[in-house]
Amino acid sequence: MREAPHLTFDLDKPGLSKGHLVVPKGTDCGALSLPVFSLNKGEGPQLLITGGCHGDELEGPIVARRLIEWLPEAQTCGRIIVVPVLNPPAVQACSRNTPVDGLNLNRVFPGRADGSLTERIADAVSRLLLPMADTIFDLHSFGPGWDFPPASTTHPIADPNLMGKTLRMAEAFKFPMTLVWEHPGSPGMFDTLAQNQGKVFVCPELGGGTVGAEALAIYEAGVRNALIALGLVKGEAEYPTFLQAKSTQTLETRRSTDEMKAPARGIFEPRCSVLDEVRQGDLIGILHPMDSLSADGIDIRAPETSIVYAIRSGAYVDVGEGVALFAHPLIR
Repeated sequence: MREAPHLTFDLDKPGLSKGHLVVPKGTDCGALSLPVFSLNKGEGPQLLITGGCHGDELEGPIVARRLIEWLPEAQTCGRIIVVPVLNPPAVQACSRNTPVDGLNLNRVFPGRADGSLTERIADAVSRLLLPMADTIFDLHSFGPGWDFPPASTTHPIADPNLMGKTLRMAEAFKFPMTLVWEHPGSPGMFDTLAQNQGKVFVCPELGGGTVGAEALAIYEAGVRNALIALGLVKGEAEYPTFLQAKSTQTLETRRSTDEMKAPARGIFEPRCSVLDEVRQGDLIGILHPMDSLSADGIDIRAPETSIVYAIRSGAYVDVGEGVALFAHPLIR
């Protein structure tokens, strides 16, 4: 008989409890044990916080561990389940995908009990943790090679009531940017599964994958703001300082005009910063071809008036790779 995923402790036990979510072994590797922390203070919101879905985004696991240090004293009600690392093999390899099977965990939900390792992780989370929560914070960062402001993100949701609740929750982080991110549908995303079950799912994204003290402080402050908004801890929310300012804006992307791609191979030199407002024709950056002695740099210019929400940070790019991403103020 195939072993089923299981928890080694009772999530309903009052107070702070610690244990593991056991992902059964398969033909590709042995069983995995994911550390899980449950902070149960009775009636109230039921929150699941996860990190380490992508192994090259390390801010989430660090912030999740930080939360566990102070939440037991600060939490006033409800239950918070924290899983600092959803995908240990990917985190250990600092790889976006799971080294064992090459799959992206955030593209295989709800998973398969008889699947490969990544699919078994998704199956265990979908079966045992997701049903215990009505709100999910899945902690990410934008990944290496990009400059990206601290942001809380979501996607367009067909249900207007759930969309409204999700957007309000995303804005409660008070990060410099809240982003409603429209992109071609990707099957198997964690947020899509949760939203199809009527749950509020917010994905905080922080920076370009470089772990630094200032960035981590902003990330933790934003999560604390969201916990205050949920009523799980007491306190006054504050706007984190970013680029020497305390401000926030809510933006949305448009699929047809939200990305500039490299027209040739070369090194991209950014000429603007994240959250800059640009007008049509403004210089965004210069692409420097490196395979020719005579080739001039290629100017990359804004296609329309918009706000730069992400830009390549001095990367070598191939033809067709993205170099800048744009958004616009959300129209409500």
